[in-house]
Amino acid sequence: MLNTKQRAQLRAMANPLAVTLIIGKEGVTDAVERELDALLESHELVKGKVLESAMLTPRTVSEALCEATGADAVQCIGSKFVLYRQSSDEDKRKIVLVK
Repeated sequence: MLNTKQRAQLRAMANPLAVTLIIGKEGVTDAVERELDALLESHELVKGKVLESAMLTPRTVSEALCEATGADAVQCIGSKFVLYRQSSDEDKRKIVLVK
């Protein structure tokens, strides 16, 4: 669980990130969950976008993906969302959170 300062730090880090995960009309599928799991393992911080054709809200998608992957939701604004999960491999950890 992230505290307020950690969430603010991650929001600032996510601002310049490009969208790396796009949710289409199929919604949240097993393939999307596997892709997100791989992205979180390698990047730790992932920005996603929900297309209008998905008929889902970004908050709903982010909650479903967090539950499936064990990630924490950092932010949901408009059609975009940001998720964070610390890498299980210590050598791949890039982000050091404030206390």
